[in-house]
Amino acid sequence: MVAMKKLLSVKSSARVFFPLIFFAAVLASCNRTDAVQSISETELFTIPYGNFEEQLSISDLNSIGDVKFGVEMRDGFFYVVDGAAKKVMELNSYGDLLTLFYNEDALIADYLDSSARSDRSIHHEISYPFDYPGKISVDSNKSVYAVCSIPRDRQEKSDDMLYSHTVLRFARDGVFVEYLGQQGPGGTPFPYIKNIYTTARDELVVVSVSTDGVIVYWFATDGFLKYMIPVSKKDIPLAGALDGGHDVFLSIAGVIPDPSSYRLYVQADYFSSYVDEDSKIQSGVNYIQTMLYPLNVESGIYEEPVSIPPYEESEVSDYTRITHRIPYEFLGVTKSGWKFFILKTDDGFNIEMIQSDSQRILRRHFDADHKNIFYNTMTLSQDGIITALYLEKDRARVVWYRTDSLIDAILKN
Repeated sequence: MVAMKKLLSVKSSARVFFPLIFFAAVLASCNRTDAVQSISETELFTIPYGNFEEQLSISDLNSIGDVKFGVEMRDGFFYVVDGAAKKVMELNSYGDLLTLFYNEDALIADYLDSSARSDRSIHHEISYPFDYPGKISVDSNKSVYAVCSIPRDRQEKSDDMLYSHTVLRFARDGVFVEYLGQQGPGGTPFPYIKNIYTTARDELVVVSVSTDGVIVYWFATDGFLKYMIPVSKKDIPLAGALDGGHDVFLSIAGVIPDPSSYRLYVQADYFSSYVDEDSKIQSGVNYIQTMLYPLNVESGIYEEPVSIPPYEESEVSDYTRITHRIPYEFLGVTKSGWKFFILKTDDGFNIEMIQSDSQRILRRHFDADHKNIFYNTMTLSQDGIITALYLEKDRARVVWYRTDSLIDAILKN
């Protein structure tokens, strides 16, 4: 298949800006309450630390160095990446190990060779000598996609960018294994991969970092490139009148594909320079707002954006109330069109769920004891279930939060 590159055309800032203000005001005023309810955590299973196949390779949390762990949930099955051990585990909801993928040059290979266990049929050795940073996705056929760092002598550098990542794809039975590059199977390496996703059509979407934003590679089910979409800061409108004429700049905080349509959602966080009144010298930046821009992949057109309300926290100092506004992190999109945003707080996580079509906003809180959690990573399923991997002192825990049930209950009412 010949790869097709879509060149983006963007509406003028004037055409985007005026509807933006109106729609943002409507959305921000709908279905908002000051009370933020909590959603309880459901612990599914724990994973012990150690060097065996059903364990995570952690011996000392104080000297672990670069953390390379990831989690994905698909149809009630859980996939945990252990980058240090160069392995991927498939587990059921009870924590039973169903399948183990591992590199042939990893330490786990020696343990398995000397093991007398009878369940060797679930072990699948991978010959590619790659490292796993911890990013993973799984399609409906249970094919696993894992981001890999290639050896330094195979990395490429061009235009101030380092091409050092690839994606491994392997079938659940371990029979079929291949690596994907920019063009598809066996292609050239990607720039640094920020994340990967699989859609409802079982198409792979790779989001890589570029010098001026991100580059999105959208692959067909056969693994060959279907669209390449550069998302550049210069193509996103600057709402210059938002902050009294101060210099306004933006950061592309996240780009996530819609699971059901050929559309990307681009999170742009807007900031302005802060000038000290006494010295007249720029001494910082002020956060203004966050906009979510739908980008039609097939036409290359940015559609009407949605304003994402920030997290607000107030404190009183010298009898003056100061309100801090902090942008959320874009977590994902469900098949029903809900956009999820997350923010770490002192006592857990705040979640903001937005359905732009129905102009609904839901806010919930997850309790979490950060003093006991050394590392955490979360993923959102296409059905709206949040799954978290928490690394704690003596063990790792896999938990989930049934936000899908919350959404279903609200829609029924």
